[in-house]
Amino acid sequence: MIEQAEAPSTLPFSIERPVSRQEAENFCNAVRRTMERLLEVVEQETELVREGQLRAAGELQGEKAVLIHHYTQGVLYAKEHSVALGNLAPAAVQGLRRQHAEFQPVLRINLAVLATAREVTNSIVSTVARAVGAKQRTTTYGPGGAAPVAARPAEGIAVNRSL
Repeated sequence: MIEQAEAPSTLPFSIERPVSRQEAENFCNAVRRTMERLLEVVEQETELVREGQLRAAGELQGEKAVLIHHYTQGVLYAKEHSVALGNLAPAAVQGLRRQHAEFQPVLRINLAVLATAREVTNSIVSTVARAVGAKQRTTTYGPGGAAPVAARPAEGIAVNRSL
């Protein structure tokens, strides 16, 4: 049995082994709907990031996390009960496999867009830190008559890497 991080009643499908064609089809349809909604959220997030609307894209994270959890649990469940699902609802299982295969390239695009946005953000923050550090140049002698030291990068700039 798959261990669940949340109560089974919150998943959009039953975690029990299917014993009828209807139960197997219900499971496949629930995972398919979860995948479709996750695809919508991922595409929306990708578009928002491409447009530079990072705050709006960040607001999708809660729903995206829940959908990813449900999708992952569905995939694990499908693997655990693959024989029963295949015997009871072979057409529904094939449709789910096909949709899963089509889903993977969209996820790769989303990850590439997010990685690019993260890289650009890191570059901007590093440039700002160097610029701020250069402006903090000391022009007077230090304690004990020591010469001023070269500018150093600014300290105290934080980067939120949760994107």
